[in-house]
Amino acid sequence: MSAIIEAVDLAYRYPDGTEALRGLTFSIQAGETVAIVGANGAGKSTLLHHLNGTVTPARGTLAIDGLPLTGAHLVEIRRRVGMVFQDPDDQLFMPTVAEDVGFGPRNLGLPPDEVEARVQGALALVEALALGPKPPYRLSAGEKRRVAIATALAMEPAILVMDEPTSGLDPRSRRQLCRLLKAFEFTKIIATHDLDLVLDLCPRTLVIHGGLIMADGPTLEIFRDEDLLATCHLEKPLSMQGCPVCGG
Repeated sequence: MSAIIEAVDLAYRYPDGTEALRGLTFSIQAGETVAIVGANGAGKSTLLHHLNGTVTPARGTLAIDGLPLTGAHLVEIRRRVGMVFQDPDDQLFMPTVAEDVGFGPRNLGLPPDEVEARVQGALALVEALALGPKPPYRLSAGEKRRVAIATALAMEPAILVMDEPTSGLDPRSRRQLCRLLKAFEFTKIIATHDLDLVLDLCPRTLVIHGGLIMADGPTLEIFRDEDLLATCHLEKPLSMQGCPVCGG
């Protein structure tokens, strides 16, 4: 089976000289749910920005669904990769939720009836049909997160990429989001500091530290490796730390 994401020696340096990625090689198969974890500054966000062509490699190659990440393929790659940003307000800017969700399909030049079908379908998937007429600024944090996901789903992507999807959510909204994400069967890439979310949703984890992949494997095995976590400035998920009172 060919990989839906294939990176070989992927490297990137920012204009100020910061070396954010230093030769990442990995592949992800269609339908996988993969976490990308690491401390602040490890390179997670830079990697995400490569996945939809916001930035392009300084060295190495990246292919999305068989398409090399080059200028000739950027439009098609951005159709296939749905990006959900850490702050939903970066994605929601139209007068109503429905207009936000329909923004991408309209810009593809789709006819109005197909745009409407995609809007309704995407909002239904995130259980937010009733939010369609509302202005985004009137939504709760959890509602904004679901609508931001709907804006990506309306493009009918092959891959959903999420940056800190549980950031700012209360416990109930976090549980709702986890249940929602579990129901999606397509490829999901989740970059997050919420390691309990990773343990719950992602069978596989990539650990990035200093722009390098330090580990790539089954999530539970990685979270049991205390030396690896210490080296990468990570801690075990709270659910694996035991009781701070009784030590159990």
